[in-house]
Amino acid sequence: MKIRKIKIKTRSKNYQIIVGRNLVSIINKILKDNNLLFEKCLIVVDKNIPRKSKELLYRRLNSKKLFKTEIAPSEKIKNYKTIDKIHEILFKNRFNREDCVISFGGGIVGDIAGFASSTFKRGIKFINIPSTLLSQVDSSIGGKTGVNNKYGKNLIGSFYQPDLVISDINILGSLPKREIICGYAEILKSSIIENYDSFLYLDKNLKKILNLKSPFIEKSILKSCNLKKIVVEKDEKEKNFRKVLNLGHTFAHAYESTLGFSKKLNHGEAVILGIKSAAEFSYQNKFLPKYKLEMILKHINKIGLIPKIRKFFKKKDVKKILNYMKNDKKNNSSNINLILINDFGKINIDFQIRSSTLEKYISNSLN
Repeated sequence: MKIRKIKIKTRSKNYQIIVGRNLVSIINKILKDNNLLFEKCLIVVDKNIPRKSKELLYRRLNSKKLFKTEIAPSEKIKNYKTIDKIHEILFKNRFNREDCVISFGGGIVGDIAGFASSTFKRGIKFINIPSTLLSQVDSSIGGKTGVNNKYGKNLIGSFYQPDLVISDINILGSLPKREIICGYAEILKSSIIENYDSFLYLDKNLKKILNLKSPFIEKSILKSCNLKKIVVEKDEKEKNFRKVLNLGHTFAHAYESTLGFSKKLNHGEAVILGIKSAAEFSYQNKFLPKYKLEMILKHINKIGLIPKIRKFFKKKDVKKILNYMKNDKKNNSSNINLILINDFGKINIDFQIRSSTLEKYISNSLN
């Protein structure tokens, strides 16, 4: 596969997403080509990355003054305490704004490293090398950073665009199937947002994509990145149009938060459950035709490993789920804002619903 480049142009920063194979081995050339010069860099590393891949990155960056910190990623460590640890390394070693933080990991590591970068001296250079399918197709692009607190997920954060995103597809080969499905959730979301043909491409090639076969995985990654490019360039700070990317996420974040970010349900699995909930709720409110709802549900069933919502929650959890949905950052009234589906390629980004109506839907889902 040829190296592919996607240029992102926002008001705050222009940068490139580079997609290809064996990119870590040529990282110095990539940095030089993008005029990214710095004396020191701190690499925030996902502990789950195989040692071989980590050591390759360290060797290729040996011309720099390298500092490293490893993170065992979980939603429970996405907090101020972890940010303080990163800042401590930067201050202790006298980093300045012309130096660099490199995230080498999945979405959690990227969110943490990005937020730490945005708040250190009001902004230090930041490079994202996403190591999971989820982060390559979603979280590494668009500049959203953040941490969690007791009120919910990603409620403290910033919009801080990276200086460069390097998506090396070879790294994905070490991921367990559950992690591949986690990333596939965002690919599925993107196809529903984009158009019917994109969804049909996934439906036809599902197994090949999940098995990381070329050129199917590359095409799926690039299509998701290009959709996000279009959306982010139109609405960098989620004032309006960018809300479309939250399809399924209002439900998903509430499910994750209610479970206390348990490993029983990872983010991608929550997103798939959230897409299922959004599709069902869209049909019940006469937006989505029944035969298209059935297409989405049939596709989700083909993915496998995604249990039903009632496996995780009981009727006593409904109030808690609703409270997290009320705290969602998209809400601007006493109602809950949902992103619903009118059709493939036609998303309703501002459906306001009373919590009592939503409570009834969630309760019925648990029967």
